[in-house]
Amino acid sequence: MTAKLPAPVVLSGRHVRLEPLTRAHVPDLFAAGGGDEEVWRWIPVPMPRTEADMAAVVDTRLADPDCVPFAVVAVGSGRAVGMSCYYDAAAEDELLEIGGTWYARAVWRTAVNTEAKLLLLTHAFEELGMGRVSWQTDHRNERSQNAIRRLGAVHEGTFRRNKRRPDGSWRDSVHFSMLAGEWPAAKARLTGRLAAG
Repeated sequence: MTAKLPAPVVLSGRHVRLEPLTRAHVPDLFAAGGGDEEVWRWIPVPMPRTEADMAAVVDTRLADPDCVPFAVVAVGSGRAVGMSCYYDAAAEDELLEIGGTWYARAVWRTAVNTEAKLLLLTHAFEELGMGRVSWQTDHRNERSQNAIRRLGAVHEGTFRRNKRRPDGSWRDSVHFSMLAGEWPAAKARLTGRLAAG
């Protein structure tokens, strides 16, 4: 059976709610991570230094036909603290990529990323019927690589000189994936991690 392509949807958890990204999220997103070089160090777009710059980032995601973007909203505050996207979905091949993810530094090493990825993966595998979910990140971004590994993803290799960074230098892209058969064990680990607090 062919998988379904992702569409804008609200995905709710105990700590975060993923909702379709809109221009209305721009003020929260700028407050969360605008102008923070550490947040944007490895993201392949120029760091937003003004609210207008953040609006341009949001507009770019909204205009990309291969992207289904989400604002990551902290349930406690009701404010957007980051974003994440489904990319390059192919229903016939049952695959999609999760990417374009960033979070405010204030929520690093909290339940935010774990639950956001749990929601995205649950929806991808259990609702959309995907057989493969992938990620890629800058080879210098060890924090991101470690976070992806903690999800239970498998390292597949590195594409050399794969993307140009905003500063003009070239990055190697480290690729990871998770298959539908690997999802139940990964889900159990992620759910247990969240329950442990």
